[in-house]
Amino acid sequence: MRATGEADLRSRVARLSLEQKVRLLTGADFWACYPEPVAGLRRIVTSDGPAGVRGETWDERDTSANIPSPTALAATWDCDRVAAIGRLLAAEARRKGVDVLLAPTVNLHRTPYGGRHFECFSEDPLLTARIGVAYVRGLQSQGVGATVKHFICNDSETERMSVDVRIDDRTLRELYLAPFEAIVREAGAWAVMASYNRVNGPTMTESPLLRSILHDEWGYDGLVMSDWTATRSTEAAARAALDLAMPGPAERFGPWGDALLEAVRAGQVDEALLDDKVLRILRMAARVGGLDDAVPVSPAPVDIPRELRATAAASFVLARNERSLLPLDRSGPDGSGLGRVALIGPNAEIARTLGGGSATVYPPYTVSPLDGLRAAGLDVALAPGTLGHLRPAAARAPWLLRPGGSTSGSVVRFFSPSGEVIGSEQRDGAVFRWMSGFAAIGAPEQIDRLEVSCLIRATEAGTYQLGVTGIGRFRLLADEGVLFDETLTMRKGADVGETLMAPPVRLAPLDLAAGQSVAVRLEHDVHTSPMAGFGTFFQLLLEVPHGTDDEELQAAVALAAGSDIAVVVVGTTAEVESEGFDRTSLALPGRQDELVRKVAAANPRTVVVVNSGAPVLMPWAGEVAAILLTWFGGQEFGNALADVLLGEAEPGGRLPTTWPASEAGLLSAQPEDGVLRYTEGLFIGYRAFDRDGREPLFPFGHGGGYTTWSYDSITVDCDEGNRAGVPGVAVCVEVRNTGSRPGREVVQVYASRPDSAVERPAKWLAGFAAVDAGPGETVNVGILLPERAFQHWADGGWTLEAGTFGLAAGSSSATLPLIASVTLK
Repeated sequence: MRATGEADLRSRVARLSLEQKVRLLTGADFWACYPEPVAGLRRIVTSDGPAGVRGETWDERDTSANIPSPTALAATWDCDRVAAIGRLLAAEARRKGVDVLLAPTVNLHRTPYGGRHFECFSEDPLLTARIGVAYVRGLQSQGVGATVKHFICNDSETERMSVDVRIDDRTLRELYLAPFEAIVREAGAWAVMASYNRVNGPTMTESPLLRSILHDEWGYDGLVMSDWTATRSTEAAARAALDLAMPGPAERFGPWGDALLEAVRAGQVDEALLDDKVLRILRMAARVGGLDDAVPVSPAPVDIPRELRATAAASFVLARNERSLLPLDRSGPDGSGLGRVALIGPNAEIARTLGGGSATVYPPYTVSPLDGLRAAGLDVALAPGTLGHLRPAAARAPWLLRPGGSTSGSVVRFFSPSGEVIGSEQRDGAVFRWMSGFAAIGAPEQIDRLEVSCLIRATEAGTYQLGVTGIGRFRLLADEGVLFDETLTMRKGADVGETLMAPPVRLAPLDLAAGQSVAVRLEHDVHTSPMAGFGTFFQLLLEVPHGTDDEELQAAVALAAGSDIAVVVVGTTAEVESEGFDRTSLALPGRQDELVRKVAAANPRTVVVVNSGAPVLMPWAGEVAAILLTWFGGQEFGNALADVLLGEAEPGGRLPTTWPASEAGLLSAQPEDGVLRYTEGLFIGYRAFDRDGREPLFPFGHGGGYTTWSYDSITVDCDEGNRAGVPGVAVCVEVRNTGSRPGREVVQVYASRPDSAVERPAKWLAGFAAVDAGPGETVNVGILLPERAFQHWADGGWTLEAGTFGLAAGSSSATLPLIASVTLK
C-alpha cells in the first residue's frame, strides 16, 4: 500500500530523462511494465482476469482458483459476497506475483448474442455498478489494483477491433458509462482499460472521452491502459489520455517507443503530457506496493474451496420448481430413501466452469456434477445422452499418457532453427499456450519447431479421432505413420480472439483395439503461424468412440425411466460462448433440447440444470418439474450443485439478465458496413420487453428459493437519505417469511414516471437489498434510492424532472405487489 505522497511522485517523474519516460509508457513484455531504478520503480505485473488470476503463464502447471463467472456473481445480488470474492482474488494475485488484475468487465448485456456476455455482470446499469463497486473495493482493499474494462461500448465481439458504435449522449451516460462512473467515483478504481472499438468516430485509445469524462468530469487520478494491441497511433494516442500501451515491448507491439520519442522532440507531442502519464503509472505502482518505499500488504487468508462453494450456490437461480420437487428429500417420497439418481447430459461428467477467451484459467481441480452428487452420498448412474460440443476436446487422461506410459500427459521438445533440441517440458495435458515467448526455453525467434510426444491408449475398441486445432503447419504421426501434414489457416477477417479460441480443426481416424497403445508425435513449425509474434497456441485433440446420438438418447431415456429422479445437465461450450466472436443462435448445441424432452416424458421428476454463462432457449421449460440456472459455477460447481439440490444451501440467485422465450425482437450484435448503431436507446433488456409488451421466459430479477414470502408494506421517507448525508429517497419494505424454512429474499425497488415529458422506460431498477429471515419472521428492509435514480441526462448535464415518481417493490421486475410514490422538486 502507498506510503508515497504526490510531491514525492512528481519528484520521481522529474528525475527521469525523456527516453526513460517514453520507455515506461509501453509494456516491457506481454504482462508487465518496465522497472525503472531511477524512479524507485520495480516491475509491475498485470494478469487476466474475470474468472481467476491466471498470472504470467497460461497452462496447467500454474493453477488458479476458478471463481464463478461474472454473470454468476451478479446473480447473487450480494455486494458483501462479491467483495469477499474480490479479497479472494487479491490473495490469489499476491500468491502469483500479480499487482494489477485486468478485471472487472462492466460492459452491459445489450444483447444475449454477445460472445462475452458471461464475462459481464448484468443488463442493468445499477446492478452492474453495485456489483462492480463491491468487486473493486474488495480487491483493492488488499493492495491489488483493479482494471475496469472495457471503456466503452465494447458490448459485443463482431468486428470489435474496428467497429464504430454510434450512440446518443443520453444513452451513453445513463446506461453504458454509469457503471464506470460509479466504480471510479465510489470505489476509486486504480486503472481503466480503453477498448478496441470506436465510439462515434474515434477509436477509444484516441478518444477525447478519456480526458473529457475520466479526467475532467470524474476527477479520475488512475491510469488508462489499452486493451492488448489496441493502441493504433503515435501522436493521436499520446495526445489522448491513454497512459500505458500494452503489451510490449514497443519494438514488437506498440506504436510508441522511438516514434513517440521523435514526436516529442519534433514538438508534435508535449512532454508535459508524458509527465502526466508517467505520474499516473507511478501512482498505480505506489498503490500496489511497487515503489522502493512501499509498505508491504499481506492479503487476509481465505478458505478458497468454502468461499467458492458458497458463492456458486448463492448464484444458482431456481427458475422453476413445480410441486416443490426441490429440494430433494434424502428419505425419498415414500420414506424408503431417495433411490437412484439418473444423471444425464453432456455437461454431467465434465462440467463447464468458465467461458472461453482471456478469462480462461487452469483450476487445481474441478468438481463436476457427477463428482459432487457422488460425494454427497447419492446413488448416481450416468448417461451422456448426446454430445454437446461440435469441436473435439483436447486429449486427456485416461487415454493420454507420456512416452513410456507410466504417467498421464505429454512431453514437448523445442528445436532451434539449426535443428538442435534446446529445451523440453513435461506437461500434464494436451492444451499448449505460450504467450510472447517460451518462458525459460527461449524467445520466439530462437524456436523454430515444437514436437509433442505422447501415447494414446485405447480403453475400448473402436475408431478414435486424433487431430489438432491451431494455426500454421502441423504434422501428425502415429507409430511413425503420417496421419496428415497440413497448414491450417483462419478464415479471412477472423478476430484475434477467434483465432486464439476457435482455430481450425484437422482430424484423422485411428482404429484401435482395447488396451492398444500408439506412439503419437505432433510437430508444429512455429513461424508458419501468423500469430507467432503474439504467441503459440494449439491443442492435440482426441475424440473417443461413442454411440450414435440415437443410441445415446435411447440409453439416457431408459436410465431416466428406471430411476427415482432424473437430473439433466445441459449447457453451452467454448464454441458457443467465448471472447472473439458473438453467438449466432441461443439454442443449446446439438440435440440437447430433444434429450430434455424425452427424459422429462420418461420421468416426471426431472430437474434440468442449465450450465451456461448466458441465456439459452428452453422450448421444453413448461414440460419439466424444475429448472436450475447455474451459470459457469467455478471449480466447486459440483459440490455447490449437490448442496442446492439436497437443500443444504439455498439457491440464492436472481436473474441479472432477462431470459427470453424466443429470439424474436432481440437486438443484433452484427455491424452494418463497420457501424453498430444503438438505435434502441435506453431500451435494452427488461426495458425493451416492457416497451414492446413481450413476455420473457423468465423476467429480470426472477428466482425462487425453498420458502415463500409475503410483501406486506412499503413506506417512503424523502428526508432520511439527506439526514444520512447521502442525497436520495429512503424506502422501507416489510417482508415476511411465510414458509417453514429459513430463506433469503432479494427485495427490488423499481421507479417509474408515467406522465414524463421525457422518453423513459416503463420502469427501471432504482435499488435493492437482500434479507435473510427464519420461518414466520418479519423483517423491515431499508433501501436508499440514490438521487441519480431519478435524474436523466439532458443538455450536457444531469437534471431532475420535478414531479411525482412511482415506486414499486417486489421479488422481480415482473412481480411488484407494493406500490408507492414520491414527489421530488
